[in-house]
Amino acid sequence: MDKRKRTYTEEFKRSALERLQQTGKPGAEVARELGIGPGELNRWRRAAEKEENGEGRAFPGKGIPRDEELTRLQRENRDLKEANEILKKAVAIFSRGEK
Repeated sequence: MDKRKRTYTEEFKRSALERLQQTGKPGAEVARELGIGPGELNRWRRAAEKEENGEGRAFPGKGIPRDEELTRLQRENRDLKEANEILKKAVAIFSRGEK
């Protein structure tokens, strides 16, 4: 059995909570239908309640914005280095033909 922790999108969590509210079914039944543990659904419900009370965001995701920016800049830097190498090779190829 796979022991890795599953991650769920914010949309999935919110739709699960909406389903719980709209159907009026017990949380354990809704969780079973979705293939998640009832404890997971209860944690999401409590987080959403805290968000409604102004105590932060319910499902903030992983990482911090600074890390996302760093990753984006590293990717951009790698792409620019690759483009620079291609241009160097092109200059070398075209320079040979001018003799």
